Amino acid sequence: MTKRHLMTLRLILMLADGVVAFTVFMVVSLIRFQEGDPTAVWSVGIDIPIAGTIFAFIWVGVLWAVGLYRLRVRWSLLTEARDIARATVVVVAVTLSMLFLLHQDNVSRLFLGLLFVAQPAVTLAGRAVLRYWFDSLRRQGRNTNYMLIAGTGKLAQSFADSVERHPALGMRVIGHLTVPESASGAVDGSSQVSRPVLGTIEQIGEIFRSRVVDEVAVCLPPASAQYLEPIIALAADEGKTVRVPRDPTEEVLSFAVQEEFEGFIVRSVVHDSQRDAELVVKRLVDIFGAAVGLLVLSPLLFITALVISVRDGGPILFRQTRIGRHGRPFTIYKFRTMVRDAEERYAEVAPRSDTRGPAFKMVDDPRVTPLGRFLRRSSLDELPQLMNVLAGDMSLVGPRPAPPREVQGYDLWHRRRLSMRPGITGLWQVEARMDDHFDERAELDLRYIDHWSLWMDLRILARTVPAVLNHQGR
Repeated sequence: MTKRHLMTLRLILMLADGVVAFTVFMVVSLIRFQEGDPTAVWSVGIDIPIAGTIFAFIWVGVLWAVGLYRLRVRWSLLTEARDIARATVVVVAVTLSMLFLLHQDNVSRLFLGLLFVAQPAVTLAGRAVLRYWFDSLRRQGRNTNYMLIAGTGKLAQSFADSVERHPALGMRVIGHLTVPESASGAVDGSSQVSRPVLGTIEQIGEIFRSRVVDEVAVCLPPASAQYLEPIIALAADEGKTVRVPRDPTEEVLSFAVQEEFEGFIVRSVVHDSQRDAELVVKRLVDIFGAAVGLLVLSPLLFITALVISVRDGGPILFRQTRIGRHGRPFTIYKFRTMVRDAEERYAEVAPRSDTRGPAFKMVDDPRVTPLGRFLRRSSLDELPQLMNVLAGDMSLVGPRPAPPREVQGYDLWHRRRLSMRPGITGLWQVEARMDDHFDERAELDLRYIDHWSLWMDLRILARTVPAVLNHQGR
């Protein structure tokens, strides 16, 4: 489902824009009225600070209305500039209407002219700085997103080339899907694409399960338009963004965000976790929290490692492949709590799982060592995952990462758990830590994804400590 909830960072951006708008208003007032009292222009008795505050609220409200707090939707600064210009026109209309209704005929036209030039210029400059930051991160290979293109014709090839010509987008095209009738290239020209053809559109669910896919571009001919709605629905279930490049004369997805990109009119349907600005702040909090946690807990980490080495021998750390955001595999680190051949013995204990569903969890797992039981009850075995957080594979808060065998057993709706970076702790750990039904855990994870905010993360972290102390880990 498309994200509809007000995120904490959006509030921060709105507050910053409001402060900037107020500051611009005051500076323009000082420039225009440097030889006199600026408050004299407001005959109804509203002084400049109050007028500036009202202006700031109007400016932020209009920016919100035109969607300027959803940065990931827009690929180009030109599109952002266009939307800021639209917002300026609306603010001008609102301001002039208010002045007319309040009979403020003597307000300086030069003051208004300066204000409505300076304010959008400053806002656009701020957005340009944010984009430069994001773009430099992507050019360094960070935060790469992977795009799957539905279609194998000229449009698909042209759009894929255009996307990869802009490394600042941080987008890599992994391949194409054909419509079933065109597997031989008869309908939409599969021979026109230079990248791999991974299968047909009917296999898109399998591609989602086997490859890392963050976004889907639908570049199908009109004859195959019936596939658009199912692709959008499937992408929504998994929290993926859909891009639909179309001819400017075609009317499709009127509810989507529209922009021009390299001569294409691209309509974007953004789902769930595509919130670059918010996720950047979440990442900064993760880095700070993990670094402080490793520093403060270093004596405990050292003692735990020493006890494991003396009692059970090496290896001290347990390493296992887990599945991260949108199917990205990574190696998770935990203190070893099981015997050395635990993975080889998995088949003998798998049927005895205490959890209903694809996840495996067993209270009296015979592979767990006596020391390991203590480490699990106290959750000390989870502490090395702070290294995963620093590496960027995990977050402090998020859905728990699952091994590949568990993800393979997911139902379709379970897979939206993968739309956000996995975490050391999460909502189900503090609300239903001992719940033995995977579906109920997944529902809590999806609730977290749908309602996520920085404030929610802080509350979950605060509740994790008593949840660990009051319940036995497993």
